Amino acid sequence: MSCPREEWRAVVGVLTDIDDTLTTGGGLGASARQALERLAAAGLPVIAITGRPAGWSEPMARDWAVCGIVAENGGVLLTRQRVKGASPEPSPAPLIVEFSQDADTRARNALRLKQCADEILARVPGATLATDSAGRLTDIAIDHSEHAHLPPQAIEAVCAVMQAHGLHATVSSIHINGWIGTHSKWTAAEWAVPRLTGMAFDPRRWLYVGDSSNDQLMFERMPFTVAVANIERFLPVLTHLPRYVTRAERGEGFAEVVQAMLEAREASEAREVTDTGPSCQA
Repeated sequence: MSCPREEWRAVVGVLTDIDDTLTTGGGLGASARQALERLAAAGLPVIAITGRPAGWSEPMARDWAVCGIVAENGGVLLTRQRVKGASPEPSPAPLIVEFSQDADTRARNALRLKQCADEILARVPGATLATDSAGRLTDIAIDHSEHAHLPPQAIEAVCAVMQAHGLHATVSSIHINGWIGTHSKWTAAEWAVPRLTGMAFDPRRWLYVGDSSNDQLMFERMPFTVAVANIERFLPVLTHLPRYVTRAERGEGFAEVVQAMLEAREASEAREVTDTGPSCQA
């Protein structure tokens, strides 16, 4: 991956997908974990934005060196309680959970989401709910590549049923996610960056890292985007491409991004003292 140092030096924080971007084989490998810790030590906040459910995201929000996680494609924000200005290192502090919709709206939507899921299971052969569905609070997910396999035509059929029910439908590297409302990975960034760092969200100064068509909105709207190498299988269906692609896949690709960024910052700091950007805060 080749990227001018000037672009890396402008970055004050990192937004990232989780599945197959940070993780490899469903887990956070040593290189990706170390990369997150290096970013935290450098004062560069990381906010993960994922289609995974809130329940699944809780242990990561507690354990990983991130400011927080926005789960369910912008529906739920999870972060540890911190003292203002503290570094985003894992701690036993209480977990804060916030929603992008009020309780009444979520209750109404839950009925519609169940009706949609029931119709998908009845109409699309082979369709199954994602195994993490019990932890979902604001959306539904159909497995297409994690523990089950759906061919492209079945994925299209699932999306069609979701859209007929008034849901937004996106396809990640493992699931087809559907939800009701205007939230998205983009609104998640607009919500989470000020909430977790205390600074207005300036997309020109944040990097986004992703791996699938579920990241396409961010590839379109963020000036500085990187995809890990396993984006390759989604390239034929993308209308908006990432600006750069790593040589390595998944968590190793994320570590490659972090290495390039920190090398550029170190080269800059050798010449002058610079602002390292915002810190996480609760």
